[in-house]
Amino acid sequence: MAVKLLAPDAMSLFAVAGVELGWAEAGIRKSGRKDLLVMRIADGASVAGVFTQNRFAAAPVLLCRERLAGAHNIRALLVNTGNANAGTGEAGLVAARASCEALAQLLGCDAKQVLPFSTGVIMEALPTDRLVAGLPQAISQLAADQWLQAAHTIMTTDTVPKAMSRQVDIDGSRVTLTGIAKGAGMIRPDMATMLCFIATDAAVAPQLLQALTRRAADQSFNRITIDGDTSTNDSFMVIATGRGPVRIDTNRGILFEAFSAALIEVARALAQAIIRDGEGATKFIEVRVEQATTESEAARVAYAVAHSPLVKTAFFASDPNLGRILAAVGYAGIADLEPARVQMYLDDVYVVRDGGRHPAYLEEDGQRVMKKSEIVICLQLGRGQASTSVWTTDLSHDYVSINADYRS
Repeated sequence: MAVKLLAPDAMSLFAVAGVELGWAEAGIRKSGRKDLLVMRIADGASVAGVFTQNRFAAAPVLLCRERLAGAHNIRALLVNTGNANAGTGEAGLVAARASCEALAQLLGCDAKQVLPFSTGVIMEALPTDRLVAGLPQAISQLAADQWLQAAHTIMTTDTVPKAMSRQVDIDGSRVTLTGIAKGAGMIRPDMATMLCFIATDAAVAPQLLQALTRRAADQSFNRITIDGDTSTNDSFMVIATGRGPVRIDTNRGILFEAFSAALIEVARALAQAIIRDGEGATKFIEVRVEQATTESEAARVAYAVAHSPLVKTAFFASDPNLGRILAAVGYAGIADLEPARVQMYLDDVYVVRDGGRHPAYLEEDGQRVMKKSEIVICLQLGRGQASTSVWTTDLSHDYVSINADYRS
């Protein structure tokens, strides 16, 4: 069960001028479920993305990189679930191209103006015939108010659809941002998440949008982990349709900073929703590292703690075996770390002072915190002023069961 995460209300998700969404039940892996999504984008929109760093990147990822680099006027996104089209070699690229060509013919655009995305089982052939057969149904459903249906469509092991909207006033004009995401396992993105799509009606130049997308990823999806596995299909896309009153044409000033903050807010909310819905998760844990020399150093320490199976299983059991956290800090790769400068707090409980157990720390206080569903681990390294947070989960019996039975 998700940790304090409810399905969004469809009325809370704002339409974005210049984007329409439609879904279908194509039977790509299982019948009777939404598994095919088409997003039609207005002519002239800017589209930016960041993708997995996994060297076995899926065929759709390879095509997306190629088409975005080619500066094509992107007119549609095509998303399927149930099959990752990864580890499929040249045949996977052929299948991805054929899917794009089929959608392009139906929409009246060039195939290179379609970006494909897939998620699901790796190393199985994409059933292109079923995907193509489902396209007319998806196109017939195209509408601006289908964000919640779209969020349902891209789910795999997710238990809750993930969607978020914001309308913000920037310098007297209103900007709309709406996004959806999916992911519950195989989460340690190293750039983004399993799949995430955010659209805005602001006008943003393509190169500037790419920089904003990277910035948002680094402060949201690049700060989450469930199991330490980086997917072959991770994709985080931002679409700026230009159909609203706001134009962002410089990386300085009030407009840029306000829009960037709004984009990061939406991305972070979606990233944290993924953690709250982590496979088998019973705890939502923030690992906050302060007083590091650089933000990257802080992130390295935070991820060492967040990835540790020993730490994660202790939190599942609500067992304050907190020396496991110190051990993870010690092997994080900070060669000149001075343990005597390290402090550790568990929520409001001062656990470690100057590298050792605080004299006033009582195990029952640690256990009181660990029984909560939301917990903050705060580590102070005593080395500088940089800080960051990583969000993660505990590791439960259900995580093993879900992944052992995933293909069944």
